[in-house]
Amino acid sequence: MDTKLKLTPNLSPNLNPTVAKDAQGAPSLLTPPNGSPAPLDTADFFATVAEKSDGTGLRGDYRKIDAQYVVEQEWDAYTPQQHALWRRLYQRQAKLIPGRACDVFIDSLERLQIGEGIPHFAQTSALLLNATGWQLVAVPGLVPDQVFFEHLANRRFPVTVWLREPEEFDYIVEPDVFHDFFGHVPLLFNPVFADHLQEYGKGGLKALKVDGLAMLARLYWYTIEFGLIQSPGGLRVYGAGILSSGGEIEHSLTSPAARRIPFNLERVMRTLYKIDSYQETYFVINDFEQLFEETALDFIPLYQKLSALPPLPANALQEGESVIAS
Repeated sequence: MDTKLKLTPNLSPNLNPTVAKDAQGAPSLLTPPNGSPAPLDTADFFATVAEKSDGTGLRGDYRKIDAQYVVEQEWDAYTPQQHALWRRLYQRQAKLIPGRACDVFIDSLERLQIGEGIPHFAQTSALLLNATGWQLVAVPGLVPDQVFFEHLANRRFPVTVWLREPEEFDYIVEPDVFHDFFGHVPLLFNPVFADHLQEYGKGGLKALKVDGLAMLARLYWYTIEFGLIQSPGGLRVYGAGILSSGGEIEHSLTSPAARRIPFNLERVMRTLYKIDSYQETYFVINDFEQLFEETALDFIPLYQKLSALPPLPANALQEGESVIAS
């Protein structure tokens, strides 16, 4: 998906991402539909998921969800045309990522062998479970924040089951199976990144109770979705929103219109982001160990500290802040 996405993480980009109401990274807290056994005390999930650009309801079939919004993938229901569209998407991205994506992403993607069609989640789950203890769960689309965080905290990654239409090849409003699988799943084979994502889920459950979700959403956005990482060969991409985009890979690494700033946790959690265009600021980590160590903290004191400070514009450059050359 090209990153003219109108999403914020669920937040899920499933995060499953929820669609953003504004550019402050403040996702709506979502509740399950009538009859769901998972009680969440916020506004109606289906009525207020956010102001999608096309004004329609949620995409996806929610009639068969369980208490955790999990459904059957029903792989046999995918059509030959859908598998062909997956191949086109895969082939485009496969040409873009050499020398641009981080090595662990490329290595894991090659291991998965998913270029010929939409993958079986169960087959990948078996590989993941053996490698890092993670599993994939099929979901119909966007899910409530609490449900999303519970999945991550228990080493389950939600993957949307539906695929975009051919006319959405370059632009899609909600994340589909290609974004979720191609963009996110390969890095789950890295033990350090996998541990980080679990800690993020645990932190999300805490954030729901203390009004910290907007700041946590910014962290997800600028790392898991749009993060860059240093490598011996220069800057590389690890963020799923970039890796699944036809245009933002090159923009993030080379465009003079974008700033690339060393990762600083407080800076990231204060920075607003773009939800309908390429990012103006990217944050660069040294390695996944840095990401894990700096985010495996108790964020409660940090939420209290940062809530007293104004958020920073997406294109802000702080006094004395260094910019990494592309």
